[in-house]
Amino acid sequence: MVRHGMRADPRRRQRGAALLMLLAVASVSFAALLISAFGRSDVERVRERRTQAVLARAADALVGFASTHGRLPRPAASAIDGRERDEPCADDADCSGFLPWVTLGVDGADSWGKRLRYSVTPEFTATPVRRLSAIATKRVLTRDGAGNLRYEGGQDDCLIYAQCVPAVVFSQGRNNLGTSIAGLPQANAGRANADEIANDVASTAFIRRAATTDRAFPGGPFDDLLVAVPLYTLYERMAAARTLP
Repeated sequence: MVRHGMRADPRRRQRGAALLMLLAVASVSFAALLISAFGRSDVERVRERRTQAVLARAADALVGFASTHGRLPRPAASAIDGRERDEPCADDADCSGFLPWVTLGVDGADSWGKRLRYSVTPEFTATPVRRLSAIATKRVLTRDGAGNLRYEGGQDDCLIYAQCVPAVVFSQGRNNLGTSIAGLPQANAGRANADEIANDVASTAFIRRAATTDRAFPGGPFDDLLVAVPLYTLYERMAAARTLP
């Protein structure tokens, strides 16, 4: 005998399927809202951490190069040729360009597809580097809570007994300025980003500070990331490798 009471109601099945579909759509919509609210900032934080790691490896590779060759490398030949250029540097501006990533065997771009920038003291790109007379010429500045500039590395006058920094390598961040890995200059889409503009054209004085989108803060919006090559570390590693007179 067929027990009609146990037979499922088709209308009930349809209502259940519709409810499940609504729950699925709601879940996807909620996930999309979460991604739009938090995903972008999380992705940018990951990119920033990766870029900081790339910069740290680049700085270590620069010191390693000096330990082997007795000098720091010159900038890259171009944004698409990562080999160290052949011509010696005439001055600090001439010794500011792109990191020679092929010569160093490291990544040459940040997480936003921009070439890493590099500026080195000309005297440190020639062999031998004379510890008793060579003067590092790069200065690193930051801004305090009130927006005032102060030195993090170096000072107004770089002297043999008050040294500055031999080299810096930096990323120009996600927004504004920089050069793509295809060698294409990126336009400055920012407003009042004076510190980013200063880094873009700098040859001796560079700025490293906390990121901000606040146009009213002194120096304006900023997302550059910069690492300095410490002179003490450079000399210590070169001396250990016996490439420093």
